[in-house]
Amino acid sequence: MKHIKVNLGKHSYPVFIGSGVIQSLGGLVEKYLPGYDTAYIVTNAYLHKKYCPAVINTLRRAGICAKVRLIPDSEKAKSLAIAGSLLEDIASFSRSRRVFIVAFGGGVVGDLAGFVASVFRRGIPYIQIPTTLLAQVDSSIGGKTAVDLKQGKNLVGAFYQPKLVVSDIDFLKSLTARQVKSGLAEVIKYGLIKDRRLFSYLERNFRAGLSLKAKAVGFIVGRASAIKAEIVSRDEREEKGLRTILNFGHTIGHAIEAAGKYGLYNHGEAIALGMLVCADISLGLKLITRKDFLRIENLFRKVSLPTKIKNLRLNDIISAHYHDKKFVGAKNRFVLLEGIGIAKVQENIPAGIIIKAVQKRLLLSRAGR
Repeated sequence: MKHIKVNLGKHSYPVFIGSGVIQSLGGLVEKYLPGYDTAYIVTNAYLHKKYCPAVINTLRRAGICAKVRLIPDSEKAKSLAIAGSLLEDIASFSRSRRVFIVAFGGGVVGDLAGFVASVFRRGIPYIQIPTTLLAQVDSSIGGKTAVDLKQGKNLVGAFYQPKLVVSDIDFLKSLTARQVKSGLAEVIKYGLIKDRRLFSYLERNFRAGLSLKAKAVGFIVGRASAIKAEIVSRDEREEKGLRTILNFGHTIGHAIEAAGKYGLYNHGEAIALGMLVCADISLGLKLITRKDFLRIENLFRKVSLPTKIKNLRLNDIISAHYHDKKFVGAKNRFVLLEGIGIAKVQENIPAGIIIKAVQKRLLLSRAGR
């Protein structure tokens, strides 16, 4: 079992990674949430049936009772309506109990449950038990919680850190091939923005990652989690510009998700396309070499992630990207690359350059005009 610490002073917390670590959950809750006796578990129907009995049993052995609340297994669950429903339910259930929330699922569950925890009674503890590769390497760490609006993704939320993250890699065995690829997109991101050696490892071992070989998965989840923890520890609330690099690919990626009404591409696929658009911009601005650019594009192909944007209009993507939270007034702000493993934040990129880069990724160069 690997143990990584997110160093945030009084808000610090551990991340435990390994096979079978869920069996230690009850003891970990006793240690990191002393005095709390009731778990409100937010999850989806599939995970409830397959894994919740084991989660509830380890909690019960520690004297902790639990209630399970099911939510839809899609981005549509991240809505103000469902958040409100959870808040009313937990208010009726908790009463005099010392309750904490358990986010048991992927990024949608983590974002929604964390948001509810941040606002109920002005903040109650929550823990993350991520069950997807994408959530284990990225969204479960860092305390970003949010729900979506029709105008864009994650527009209502808060920075609110969990008390504990438990990443059991055995949960990943239930993922579809598409979900694994989506998670690997975020791992590639870490290699591109911070760790050239991780990128090279993925080039050599992408097949082991795709087939969820234990050694490869343990390494990539541990390394990506360590990078995320280190960046968050230095810039918790994205106020120093350090954490901004974690948004590499997300400005256009979120726009692609929104333009597709959150149903055409999943998060990892959209972010992969967003990263390629940013690589195109970086190449166009002569920040990276063509050799590095081709390595980047080739790795996405090896992992069978999309490299072309299909069935979307250029105008819809460009319009959606204006809702990105990284805009400073009228100035856009993009994370670009100066090489594999070296990221930079650049503001006020001309609209024509952005449009040209997105257009290059459209399956038909004149689509959406």
